[in-house]
Order: sequence, then C-alpha cells, then structure tokens
Amino acid sequence: MKFRNLVVAAAGACLLALTSFAQITALEGDVKGEDGTPMVNALVRITRTDIKGNYKCNTNKKGHYFYNGLPLGNYNIAVEVSGKEVDGVNGVRTKLGDPTAVNFDLQKMAKQRSAQSAQMQAAATGTGPGLSKEQERGMSKEQKEAYDKAVKDREASMKKNKELNDAFTAGLAAMQSKDYDAAVVSLTKAGELDPKQVAVWAQLADAHVNAATKKTGAEFDAEMAKGIESYNKAIELNPADAATHNNFALALGKAKKFPEMQAELQKAAELDPPKAGQYYYNLGAMLVNAGQSEPASQAFKKAMELDPKHADSYYQWGVYLLGKASFAADGKVTPVAGTVEAFQKYLELAPTGQFADSAKGMLASMDAKVDTAYKNPNAPAPKKKK
Repeated sequence: MKFRNLVVAAAGACLLALTSFAQITALEGDVKGEDGTPMVNALVRITRTDIKGNYKCNTNKKGHYFYNGLPLGNYNIAVEVSGKEVDGVNGVRTKLGDPTAVNFDLQKMAKQRSAQSAQMQAAATGTGPGLSKEQERGMSKEQKEAYDKAVKDREASMKKNKELNDAFTAGLAAMQSKDYDAAVVSLTKAGELDPKQVAVWAQLADAHVNAATKKTGAEFDAEMAKGIESYNKAIELNPADAATHNNFALALGKAKKFPEMQAELQKAAELDPPKAGQYYYNLGAMLVNAGQSEPASQAFKKAMELDPKHADSYYQWGVYLLGKASFAADGKVTPVAGTVEAFQKYLELAPTGQFADSAKGMLASMDAKVDTAYKNPNAPAPKKKK
C-alpha cells in the first residue's frame, strides 16, 4: 500500500513539472476608432503562426482588450468591425512575464493610408515623385496591382493625348486650307481617340457640312447626315453652348430642314440673349434663301425687337416692305408705311455698311431723303453757343 502512494506522489510531481514548462503568455492593447475615441466591443482575432492556434476576444467599454493563457509563440493580430478586418499586425512574438502590448489607432492608420494613397496616385499619374523600392515592397498585393495599373494607364493616356492632339491639329490645318475631306479623316480619328471632346465633334460637323457643299444628290445627303450627327454629339456633350446651336441651325438650313433650323436658332437665342438679334437675323437670312419671305420677315422683325441696333435686320425688313410697295404707270414707287424709315435706320446705324449703297438706291427710288449722318444716342448733347 505504501508503494502505491509513492507512485501516485511521483505522478503528481511529473504533472507539476509539465505545467511549469507550458510557458503561458498574454496579449493586451487599446483600440481607437477613426474618430479617435475608444472602440467598444471590437473583435480582436489572434492567430498563432508557428503552430496552429486561433483565439479571439472583444474590447471593453474603454476600448481595451486582454487575452491571457497564450502559449509562447508568434501571432498575427487583427481587429474586426462588423465582420470586416479594419487593421492588423503580423509577426508579434509574445514574451514571458508582463503581457505583450499591441495597440491599434485606426485614426492614425487612416491618415497614413490616405497619405500613402495620395503619394501612389501622384507617382502613378506623374504629378509627384516615384515610389522608392522600400515603399513598393511595403505595399500589399492589391496596392501593387492598383499602382502598376495606374502607371500603365497614365502611359497609355499620354500616348493617346499626343495622338489626339496630332489628329485634331491636322484636322484644323486641313479646314484652313479648305481640304474638307482630309479634315473629316483627321477629325474622325480624333473623335475615335476621345469621344468626349466637344471641340472635336463641332469641327468634324463643320468639316462634313463644308464637304457636302461640294457634292450633289445622294452624296450631298449622306455627307450632310454625318454633319448633323456630329452636331448632335457636340450638343449632347455641351447642350448650353449657343454658338453650337447656331452653327447647327445653319447646317440644318442647308439641308432644308427648316423647322429644325428654327428650333435650334431659337434655342441659341434663349441661351445667349445679348446675341439673340443676330441669331434671329440668321434665321431670317436662311428663310430668304429658301424663298420663304413671310417667315423671314417675322424673324427680321424679332431681331430688331431683341437688338434695336442690329443694322442688317433693318435693311432686310426694308427690303421686305419694299416688296409690298405699289408702282404707278410712270414708275413712281409708293412704299408702305415703315419702308423709308427702315432704310434710313440702317444708314444711321451703318453708314458705310455692306448694304449702304443699296439702301441709298432704295431711298432714291422712293424720292426719300438719304441721311447718312450717324447719331450716337449715347453722345452728350452739344453745348449751346453764348
């Protein structure tokens, strides 16, 4: 019996010896959120890397975590919020004695990531210095892939921009030399390289329209259709540009699409009120060329209302009214009311204008006074002699 008790005692001694070799350690730390305050109830995952082992705990109301009873070893520690890892530290070696402290400051990490991201972006886009080899080695796989892609995209963009500028410049040069077919080729290439450039589509539209004027029949229609399509793309990209609406309207007039032309000119006038008189004058001129004198006269009248100093509108209005004059057997002209005043107003505003000689001839045919002395309505009144 004594012998058995000795055996049991020996076994107990062995157990105590094994326990003493277990070398238990602990981990602890504070977790702060991106707002700088303690992060409550965040999950801390502890993964042993030298021997398989997984542990976890949560932070308390002060954002502190503590895990005791870990075997001495190497660990990866990660913080999770709502099932997503928000920060982590790898290769932590625990030690005997006091707990190994590993803290997490998400606010500081966010600032570091933002700065790193900005530096990567600057390096990738060529607006800042390139990354050092050490910085590249510190990237994650995803960051390195994103950085490499950004660099390749920048290089491709630079090459594309050079090709775009070359094609656009060649198109403008062809336009200036009135080689519209060559302009169409170069500007079409520019549009393919960057479909979002308003200037390219506007110039391409103009090139098609000018090229169409040298063609007839089905070829004219096909070329004009391409010009109209290009104008639509330009307006789609920048619908608030009055000049593009005006140019589009002139092209529609050449294609004899008068309702659409009128709508575009009215849109231009709405977008650019100071030039509304000119836009309505353009409408009237296109209608005159189409033989639609009555609608044209209303356009000229509207132009004068919107811009009382638009000289050419008065001339065209006078021509329209002269068409309503009566002629006696002896050739004497009896104009309708407002005819003489329209030509006189034109000469007042533009005494040396493009229609000045014609206006004088019209007035002479009606035995009306020709007054070419321009009077500036804003000039101060002359001083009276004492």
